[in-house]
Amino acid sequence: MTFIDYYKILGIPKNATEKDIKKAYRKLARKYHPDLNPDNKEAEKKFKEINEANEVLSNAENRKKYDKYGKDWKHGEEFEKAKQQQQAQRQHQGYSAANGGYSDQDFSDYFESMFGRAKTSSNRGNRNFKGQDFNAELQLDLKDVYSTHKQVLTVNGAKIRLTIPSGVENGQVIKIKGKGGKGINGGINGDLYIKFFIKNHTQFKREGNNLYATVDLDLYTSILGGEITVDTFNGKVKIKIAPETPDGTKIKLKGKGFPVYKKDNQFGDLIVTYRIKIPTKLSDKEKELFTELQKLR
Repeated sequence: MTFIDYYKILGIPKNATEKDIKKAYRKLARKYHPDLNPDNKEAEKKFKEINEANEVLSNAENRKKYDKYGKDWKHGEEFEKAKQQQQAQRQHQGYSAANGGYSDQDFSDYFESMFGRAKTSSNRGNRNFKGQDFNAELQLDLKDVYSTHKQVLTVNGAKIRLTIPSGVENGQVIKIKGKGGKGINGGINGDLYIKFFIKNHTQFKREGNNLYATVDLDLYTSILGGEITVDTFNGKVKIKIAPETPDGTKIKLKGKGFPVYKKDNQFGDLIVTYRIKIPTKLSDKEKELFTELQKLR
């Protein structure tokens, strides 16, 4: 297996922070994305390398193994176990690192014999391993995740058809089993982890499954009461207004909020806050009537 310098691929130093890695990955991923470079094999290859580098370096545990074991980072845990077993065996046979009978080179050779020769006929060389997990990001509008829908996502040049459940939240990560890298020596494929970034261009504010909205209420209706029509996320509803409703009053419209993730026909609530609008550009007659009211009060 040829060593690939993931730091060089992302153009960052080895002491780069998590923020540096994310920034470099996003910049390069946009530049070489297949949708922006159709039929460009070189850009497709570069895009795959960028995703692979991000997959390793954005994960603290994977990065630690990569920094320590290089190209063999996936098998670090197996190496440590093998190292401990061989050390115990040698000590049992009377060897020790202090008397020169044991060295790190011995472990390197042993490690190579286990994982470095995929085509060897030995049982240890034919061990299979799970493929690499992939990470991807998907940007959607809040309206997109109000109902379950299907979408095609391009990951490492491959088109994957996804069913996106309603109620997905901003920053949520879901796993698509078996859609990562191919397994080694017949091992199972890795998984695909998709992180969602939800943009909100609606009048509603979302907090969990609840939605929040502010509705203007004219002064006369707030004082005398009446009925108004307000927008919900999926239509309009009529609401009765009690007489003498003060500014800032909140009401709850049960079940008019956002869908609950992976729970059919369950919704949060819509919280409406009334904002009283003071009339302007009053006529002389209106001013006269307000003056009379003021005297009565």
